[in-house]
Amino acid sequence: MVAANLALIALAGYLAGSIPTSVWLSKGFFGFDIREKGSGNAGGTNAWRVLGWKAAVFVVMVDIGKGYVATALLSRIRLAEVDLDPTYTALVAGVAAVLGHVWTLFAGFRGGKGIATMGGMLIALYPAIVPICLLIFFSIAFATRYVSLASLCAVSALPVGLAIAKWVMKQSVSTPLILFAFVLWIFVFYTHRSNIRRLLAGTENRIGAPKSAA
Repeated sequence: MVAANLALIALAGYLAGSIPTSVWLSKGFFGFDIREKGSGNAGGTNAWRVLGWKAAVFVVMVDIGKGYVATALLSRIRLAEVDLDPTYTALVAGVAAVLGHVWTLFAGFRGGKGIATMGGMLIALYPAIVPICLLIFFSIAFATRYVSLASLCAVSALPVGLAIAKWVMKQSVSTPLILFAFVLWIFVFYTHRSNIRRLLAGTENRIGAPKSAA
C-alpha cells in the first residue's frame, strides 16, 4: 500500500509538472510553438525573448505554481490510513513535478529546464532559503545578463545554504532535503549542459540581446 501511495503521489506530481505552460500559451495565443523560436527552450527565459515580458511572467508564475502545488498539496494524497513521512512525500511529489516539466507528457517530452518549478518546490519545502537564492540569481543576472549563469549560481548556493543552516546555524533542516539539494544541483547542471558549453565559448545568449543574435 505504501509503494502504491508513493507511486500515485509521483504520478500526480508528474502530471502537474507536465503542464507545458509556454508551449500551450505560444500555440494558443501566438500561433506557433515556442520551441521553434529563440533558444528552442520551453521555459521562462525563452518566453521573455520570444513572447515578451508579460507572457514570460505568466509562464514563470504558472511553472512556480506547478512545483508548489505538487509539493505542498499533491504530496498529501493518501489511499488509506497509510503512515508516510511528509518530508519524503513532498520530495517525491516535487521531484516528479520537476521531471514532468523537463520531460512533459503533453508536449512530446520536450519541456523547459525546471528552474521555476524547482523554485515552487523550494517555497513549499524550505521557504527561508528562497530569498538567498533569488538574491544570488538576480545579482548575477543583472551583472552579467546571463540567465543561465544566474540559475547555475543560485542552484549551487542551495545545498551550501541548507548545510550551513543545519550544521552551523543549528536550524531544523532535514538531511534528506540537503541530499536532494545536492542531487538537484547535479540535475540542473545536466539540463544546462548546452548553456555551459556556450558560456565557455562566449556564445551564450544575454538578456536584452537583439533577437537576431539569439
